[in-house]
Amino acid sequence: MFAAGYGANQFVPLLAVYRSDLHLSDAAATAVFGVYALGLIPGFLVGGPASDRYGRRPIMIGFAALSLVATAVLITGRWSPAGLYGGRLLTGIVSGTVFTVGTAWVKELSTGSPGAAARRAALALTAGFGVGPLVAGPLAEWAPLPTVLPYLVHLGLAAVALALLPRTPETRVGARGPDRFPRLIPPSARSGRFRARVLPLAPWVFGSVTIDFTTLPAHGVLPVRALGVAFPGFLAAASLGAGLGGQRWGGWLHAPARLRRGTRAAAVGLGVVVAGFVAAAGATAWPGVGPVTAAAAVLGVGYGVCLVTGLREVEMMATPDDLGRLVALFYCLAYSGLAIPFLLALVAPRTGYPPALLATAVAAALTLALMVRRGRAA
Repeated sequence: MFAAGYGANQFVPLLAVYRSDLHLSDAAATAVFGVYALGLIPGFLVGGPASDRYGRRPIMIGFAALSLVATAVLITGRWSPAGLYGGRLLTGIVSGTVFTVGTAWVKELSTGSPGAAARRAALALTAGFGVGPLVAGPLAEWAPLPTVLPYLVHLGLAAVALALLPRTPETRVGARGPDRFPRLIPPSARSGRFRARVLPLAPWVFGSVTIDFTTLPAHGVLPVRALGVAFPGFLAAASLGAGLGGQRWGGWLHAPARLRRGTRAAAVGLGVVVAGFVAAAGATAWPGVGPVTAAAAVLGVGYGVCLVTGLREVEMMATPDDLGRLVALFYCLAYSGLAIPFLLALVAPRTGYPPALLATAVAAALTLALMVRRGRAA
C-alpha cells in the first residue's frame, strides 16, 4: 500500500516539468493528473469484489506487478502526453485495486484496539502519498534525467513489495460461494448510516488534499527559484505530514467514548476542510510561501480526519463477506473528489481562483450542514 501510494503521488512535482517541456495548459495538466481517477473506478469496483471471492493475496500480487508496467509507461511521457495519460490511467487502476484490497486485508490481519486497522491503512497510504513527491521533487530539480530517475525509485519499491507479498498470510481462503460474482454494491451501503455519514463525507477526502497537488503549487505561490520543481513536492509532503496528524486526531474523535451517533469526527473533518478552502482562497489572492503552506497544512489535516473517519465507519458497517466491496465503494466516492480541482481549472479563468475556492468552501459547508442534519436522524 505504501508503494502504491508512492507511485500515485510521485507524479505531483513532475507535473511542473511536463507543463514546461510539453507546453501543457492548466486544463490539460489537470486532466493528465485527473485521468488517474478514471483508472481508479475499475480498480475499485472490480478489485474489492474479486478479492472478497478469490482472496486478497493473488489480486494484490497481480496488481503489484502491473504497477511496474504503469511506471514504465509514465517514463515514455517525456516524449508525448500520450505516455502520461496511459501511465496515469494504469496507475489509477493499480491504486484503486491495491488501496481497496490492501485496506480490507489490513483489517483482517490487524489486532488491537478498535480502529487500529483504519489507522494503519490510512498511515500506509498517507506515508506513501507524502514520501513520493518528497523524493521525486528534489530528484527532478537537482538530479540528472528529471523525468526518468524519479520513477526508478518507485520501480525498486514496487519490486520489493512484489517480492514480499507472497509471504503474507491469506485471510480469504475458501471464500468462494455459489454466486459467480458478488454484487458490486453490498447491502450495508444501503443503510441509513452509510447514506447519512459516509456518502456526504467521502468526496471531500481527496477533493480537499488534491488542491495541494494541483491548484496551490501553480497559483498560490510566486516562483521559488531556490527550489523550483522541488517546491510542489515539499508542499505535498507538508500537506500529507499534516494529514498524519489529522488521522490521529480523527481516530481520537471517533473513539467509542466520544461518539455522538458517529457524526462528531466527520463534522470536525469537514469543518477543517471548509477552513482549508478559505485559506486556499487567501493564498491564491495573496501568493506567498507562508500562506500557501498554511493552506496546504489545513487541507491536509481535514483530509486526514475525513479519511480515517470514513474508513472507521466502513469497518463498523461491513460484514466479513462484503468488507472489500464496501471499502471499494468508499474509495470510489472519495476519489470522485478529484473532479474538484478540474472544475476549478475550468471555472477559474472566468472568475479567478479566490472566488472559485470560496465557492468550493461554501459547497463544503453546505455538505457539512446536510450531514449533521441527516446524522441526527440516522
